[in-house]
Amino acid sequence: MSKKIICLFDVDGTLTEPQQIISQSLDQYIQDELSKLFDVAVVGGSDFAKIKRQLGDNVLKKYSYVFAENGLIAYKDGTKLPTETIQSILGEETLQEFINFALLYISKLQLPFKRGTFIEFRTGIVNISPVGRNCTHEERLQFYEYDNEHHVREKFIQALKKEFPNLALTYSIGGQISFDVFPNGWDKTYCLRHIQGYEEIHFFGDKTLEGGNDYEIYESDLTVGHRVNGPDDTLKQLKVLVNLIDEKRGKEQLNVPMQCV
Repeated sequence: MSKKIICLFDVDGTLTEPQQIISQSLDQYIQDELSKLFDVAVVGGSDFAKIKRQLGDNVLKKYSYVFAENGLIAYKDGTKLPTETIQSILGEETLQEFINFALLYISKLQLPFKRGTFIEFRTGIVNISPVGRNCTHEERLQFYEYDNEHHVREKFIQALKKEFPNLALTYSIGGQISFDVFPNGWDKTYCLRHIQGYEEIHFFGDKTLEGGNDYEIYESDLTVGHRVNGPDDTLKQLKVLVNLIDEKRGKEQLNVPMQCV
């Protein structure tokens, strides 16, 4: 009998360019080809509204599981699953102290430019953007290059760790302009507790190095990790995976002994 397999995808940098809409070719391949062979799921650090905007209004029909905010907001076959909140873990007083410090740190940063929405509060994540999430696509690219040279986000994280050494928090850099902060264990592996009944979970992500927001789930013993460098690479790797599994299944069928009639 063939193994029951699910393909689980990161969103930004894997299914789409950062904050962009999925290409028709990749979307069509997943829906017309991949979903006929395996179940498919997505997990992103962004909220559900952003994932829906990038993957389509019918995202809950396209994927067996949709995980927003690393799985804190979870849907299975279109039905929403129970959730937790970051304020229930940290407490309101501690959460405000953390946010206040982050805002003060941002106010002292001297960057090439700053825009709006520096802190975005989500269900299980605090997303912090030194430059502001309201910057344009071109400004995103500019800041990403600036950050690669000056390590703005890395230094920000080190300052937060120094100020709040006793908080059990994970800091995860993803995308081009921000980083996520969440309780330990609430990285993307959080979504795996909802995925049951599969012999193989193939995860595809781009930020798989240590410190990236795909690292923990890519390295998890529960997944088969696939590192990609963009949506085009994701499509190429999917086609390779499908061919390999098709060949394997064909060999398994040839080895099944004939039953006497």
